[in-house]
Amino acid sequence: MTVRLAVMGGGRMGEALVGGLLAAGWAPPEQLAVVEVVEARRVVLAAALPGVDVRADVPPCEGAVVAVKPGDVAAACGALAEAGVRRVLSIAAGVPLAKLEGWLGEEAAVVRAMPNTPALVRCGAAAIAAGHAAGEEDLAWAESVLGAVGIVARVGEPLLDAVTGLSGSGPAYVFLVAEALIEAGVLVGLPRPVSEALAVQTLLGSAQLLASSPEGAAALRAAVTSPGGTTAAGLRALEERGVRAAILDAVVAATERSRQLGAGGG
Repeated sequence: MTVRLAVMGGGRMGEALVGGLLAAGWAPPEQLAVVEVVEARRVVLAAALPGVDVRADVPPCEGAVVAVKPGDVAAACGALAEAGVRRVLSIAAGVPLAKLEGWLGEEAAVVRAMPNTPALVRCGAAAIAAGHAAGEEDLAWAESVLGAVGIVARVGEPLLDAVTGLSGSGPAYVFLVAEALIEAGVLVGLPRPVSEALAVQTLLGSAQLLASSPEGAAALRAAVTSPGGTTAAGLRALEERGVRAAILDAVVAATERSRQLGAGGG
């Protein structure tokens, strides 16, 4: 039987992607497969994804997602090429299209993506870039796959490094802010559980408000900031400490590091 999609790699991201596809009704379980070489992990996946074909080898499939660690991508692509798979979406970090196409063959339509970890809760932000043989239908297919776990933007491959610096690494920046807010709440007298609950809900609510509002971030910030008020005092402290500049520098540094790694730098 030919399945609609095979996911190469049964790690957290691969499992989340299949779960999202099932929840979105993208395909029934019997039309999806997960290729996982570790037997113990296959047992876990089979229990978590009932009806999905969890196996050690590549089945006949219409398309595949490469969701393995960067060091395992060449072997995964080699297995796909040997199986004759001609449409591939790679979410492997730092592996450029030129290498993917070299391993998969010139006839393969390859799309490279940079997702992020909130895809694990179906709130991901991903960007995709097309290889030489990938056309509009291939990009739409890749969007439909990643769209099951978040939003998808199209960019040229050179911009994937910037995507990595912003949304790929971005969750870590947010988690650092969350840590700081929790500690700050404790510093001013709140019990830690209360501080944690308030900080997390503040981040969640603010993100949802920003996503649903027609106004931008700057306008929403201004709306919360009364002249001479508490928020104005807090924002002044943040600006004096260079928080805005630090975030800019963080994204630039992560982008540059992504470029170095993509070029083979250590």
